[in-house]
Amino acid sequence: MNFTTIFLIQIVITILFSVLATIFDVRKGIVPDMLCYIMVVCGLVSNLILTLMSNNIKFILASIISMIITYTITYLLWELKMWGGGDVKLFTGIATVIPFGANIDFLNIFPILSIYPFSFSVVINSILVSFPFLVIFVTYLMVKKDLFKNNIDALFNIFSINSLKYIKKQTLNKTIPIADLKEGDIVNSYYFNNECIAELIEEIDGNLKVYKNNEDDGFKYYFKSISAGGITNRDMMQLKIMNAQQILTKDISVKISYPFTPAIFAGLIIAVVFGDMMMLFTKNIVLVI
Repeated sequence: MNFTTIFLIQIVITILFSVLATIFDVRKGIVPDMLCYIMVVCGLVSNLILTLMSNNIKFILASIISMIITYTITYLLWELKMWGGGDVKLFTGIATVIPFGANIDFLNIFPILSIYPFSFSVVINSILVSFPFLVIFVTYLMVKKDLFKNNIDALFNIFSINSLKYIKKQTLNKTIPIADLKEGDIVNSYYFNNECIAELIEEIDGNLKVYKNNEDDGFKYYFKSISAGGITNRDMMQLKIMNAQQILTKDISVKISYPFTPAIFAGLIIAVVFGDMMMLFTKNIVLVI
């Protein structure tokens, strides 16, 4: 087994697991932890084999460093509510398997490589290609809900601030029974006065946070999800228990989560075949100048 064969196996493994993650995320709204853990193990093992074959520590060292850096940065972006925890683990798995830019000569693949880890190219590519996915997703919801049937003005002024707010509110949020909540659901602001609710939620120390309401609307407090990771299993159970005890109302508003894994998969394929989109744009700008 030579280096090219191992590189090819790494690419195939990464693409295969990214496809599986995308299927799970689209169908069930979650990326299984085990899927990402297996990716990390495959990455460490394959790069350790490369190190032993070449007697060069750079392969396993690059894999570990890429894994740590990618996890740290994507975790911080998760804290900023840019994506879910499953996306963080998927990026980390990709970073561990392919720490360097992929370049397989006999497949005539010569992607434009960047100066940073390969996973960063996947992150950048994913963000750049996610916009078309988001437009398609929101358009589908607009058509499904017949959004402009009773608000034709919003259609004719679709790019105004008010219309965009209206579209966001109507398409990216939905009201569901609390009994139907699932782990990972992103809860919108729920207003209440009962201090017992605040105490019970704060005791969980999960992904829900209680805030004081500064609006003059008759409510003292509200709680909501604090990150794109959505509610934890403990959050979910506590809300359902409070609902069963009639402490909370029957329904609750949640965000319609936008699966990011299709964009990650697209970003990965682009990175493998063409390279870093940012580098491609930079190269084209330089050529034009």
